Amino acid sequence: MPSDTRILIVDDHEDTLYALESALAPLGYLLSRATSGDEALKQVLRGQVGLLLLDVRMPGVSGLEVVRYMRRVEQTQHIPVILLTGFGADHELTTAAFGLGVADLVMKPVDPWALRTKVRYLFDAHRRHLALEREVHRLRAVVREHTEAAARPPRPAPHRSDTLVPPQRPLGAHAGELEKDRT
Repeated sequence: MPSDTRILIVDDHEDTLYALESALAPLGYLLSRATSGDEALKQVLRGQVGLLLLDVRMPGVSGLEVVRYMRRVEQTQHIPVILLTGFGADHELTTAAFGLGVADLVMKPVDPWALRTKVRYLFDAHRRHLALEREVHRLRAVVREHTEAAARPPRPAPHRSDTLVPPQRPLGAHAGELEKDRT
């Protein structure tokens, strides 16, 4: 994952954004913020988001709608998401969230220690996953290159003038000399 990959914090309340940024600052990761689902989607689609902390209930596009959209787009479907809710987890929300592959559903107010632990684990795991994907692509290219090279007929080695090779007699020269000697 590139070094400019960041954690996107999304909430429609400024005080909640500030509290989440303060809780995550000790981790040293790059943080960015959005105040709506639409803004969050735009940032996620621009790339460089390695983890999303997302409020469930926001005006306009809800957190669940953001996750639904992300899961349909190849470039964003594997970004880990932690959903945040201040209304308590009901069975319907929990089922929908985990059905969409959300990593966790966290109740507000958030315990900063627990949040940092979850964020560190998910963000680092996502980075390792992306690094492994890059390595797999690199190795596949190497294998493909070797396979293609093995399938090509070998090329004759170019003649090198600096190689010391004794001069060759023309064919039949030796036999002709023998005939001279007999006579």
